[in-house]
Amino acid sequence: MATRRLWLFLGAAAIAVAVLVATYDTTLGNILYLGVYLTLCTVAWLAVRRVPAGPGRRPWALVATSQSLWLLGDVIELFYFYLDQVPPVGVADVCWLTGYPLLAVALTMMARRRAPGRMRGAVLDGLTLAVAAAMASWQFLIVPNLGTGYSLAETLVPPMYPIASVVLLTATLFIALSPGTRGAPTRLLLGAVVLYLAVDVSYNVLPLFLDYALVSKIGPLILFGNALLIAACLHPGRDELTRAGHQSKVLHPSRVLFLGLAFLTAPTLSLIESGLQRNAVVALVATALSTAFILSRFTMAVREQEKAQAQLAFQARHDPLTGAANRSELERVLPQQTGPIAVLYLDLDGFKEINDRYGHDAGDHVLTAVARRLSSAVRGSDLVVRLGGDEFVLLCPDLPEPEAIRLAERVLADVAQPIAFRGGTLDVGVSVGIAAYGPVEAAGAPARDADVLRTADRAMYEAKRNGRGRWALAQ
Repeated sequence: MATRRLWLFLGAAAIAVAVLVATYDTTLGNILYLGVYLTLCTVAWLAVRRVPAGPGRRPWALVATSQSLWLLGDVIELFYFYLDQVPPVGVADVCWLTGYPLLAVALTMMARRRAPGRMRGAVLDGLTLAVAAAMASWQFLIVPNLGTGYSLAETLVPPMYPIASVVLLTATLFIALSPGTRGAPTRLLLGAVVLYLAVDVSYNVLPLFLDYALVSKIGPLILFGNALLIAACLHPGRDELTRAGHQSKVLHPSRVLFLGLAFLTAPTLSLIESGLQRNAVVALVATALSTAFILSRFTMAVREQEKAQAQLAFQARHDPLTGAANRSELERVLPQQTGPIAVLYLDLDGFKEINDRYGHDAGDHVLTAVARRLSSAVRGSDLVVRLGGDEFVLLCPDLPEPEAIRLAERVLADVAQPIAFRGGTLDVGVSVGIAAYGPVEAAGAPARDADVLRTADRAMYEAKRNGRGRWALAQ
């Protein structure tokens, strides 16, 4: 679905939810509520059908199932309401509570597909924050409902909602902290779950300060959360939620902040429970400062490790003399190119004579200067590679054949410019072989990856046979 139509869909959902809030707890409002909810569930299942069959569809099917269960719970509740026999706890609670773990499982499946085999960090951070949220829920939402003289079901079921919210929060954190693209689909999904959790918390907390008749009007906001999830499923970029993402090597500051808040949850709750006594406040301040110092030292150590890893990774992928990419980097990048590519294979002319006459220092100076000129000649998306000796390769994705020829002519002119060295100049030329390939669908990835360098190399030798300082196009 086009992005513009998605925003129109969300705008219509927002207007519908606003009408439902205004007409809440009326017969007209109840009819409209069921109509809007049924429509959203229908669209949710239609959105699931648009996802290609396979593992990528399963999380979205669970999302649609959870929404359908919540709708069924509302239908049952309204049925009892019009019979004037609404039970404190009933079948509707089973439907509502079952929807939470299904949605949590869906989010966890997405997180696992985003980070296959790399979920350990996200799981540990998510569980740390979830424990803190569970402690707060226990003290403020669950304990007040215990020992109130209600039946066993009435005592056990209400606390299950905060527990279900914590489970959903944990799965949400798995998504939020896992590697991967953070585009519109991810933001829509996270926005929906945050809205669900905000409504749940508001249902439990706001009645302490406001009349419940007013608080109950926020119920239709759940439907807008459903609409956000549906929009995430319909978005053209929804695959980012189920596609393996790039592992970030940098510790995000927000993770350190959240972990610090999690560490302070227990002493803060203890202080609130025991009262704001002077010694307790001093202890909490000292704990906060110690936590800040420890996390700061931890962050510094991680930053130093990240810097060392980045330097090692750069050295493993780049030529130490010229700074250009090396053969291993080319072998890593080349198979990833599924679109049309052009490869230019370069061999310097007259380089051996410079080495023999002026020494290896002059040769190294020439190689460095040539690599710099090649980097200036190509686009930012192109890759400059030194294969070894005086051979270079330019890997140019999405570069048409005529543009590749113009690039070769520019390289011939740039490399031929005199190179200053110890008060004099060094002259070197280059021969260029060009191999241009279409998309993978037209050529076949394995054959293309195996032949492209060999073909460009043969074209380069053809250019040398034609008199050096020339380019040749592979046929």
